[in-house]
Amino acid sequence: MNSSFALNLILAIAWLLLTGIFSPLNFVWGFFLGFMALWLVTPGGLQGSAYLRRAVALPGFVLYLLWEISKANLRVAHDALTPRHHMRPGIVAIPLDAREEIEIVLLANLITLTPGSLSVDISDDRKTLYIHAMYVDNRDAFQHKIKKNLEKRLLEILR
Repeated sequence: MNSSFALNLILAIAWLLLTGIFSPLNFVWGFFLGFMALWLVTPGGLQGSAYLRRAVALPGFVLYLLWEISKANLRVAHDALTPRHHMRPGIVAIPLDAREEIEIVLLANLITLTPGSLSVDISDDRKTLYIHAMYVDNRDAFQHKIKKNLEKRLLEILR
């Protein structure tokens, strides 16, 4: 366990003990206050601690992922409900910057979680992920979207 995360948990528990209110909401508030305290006392702030950088990047990543899933749901629903189909299916090879097993598995699962896309295979050398997508208008643009948006944001949190 990351020592900064462990210290943040200890500060949240200390907050619960000091306030005497043992509720999940008060724990979250204590965790947030502990995070802010760690941010203030860490030399270099966000640049000085990988834990702080990751914790700040996580909400943005979750919002980005929810936005992309919502857009994909609407696109697939629109296509299913209209008489004319707008699909341009294809399989796209995505070169990976992710190297660790957990990074590759999370990326593949997040892609599959998004409606209209499915992780199909990974190359034997684990450097290329193959994705089947329902809407591949431009292979380069699709590749860029996965690489620069999803994979980059995921790796910011994991590394």
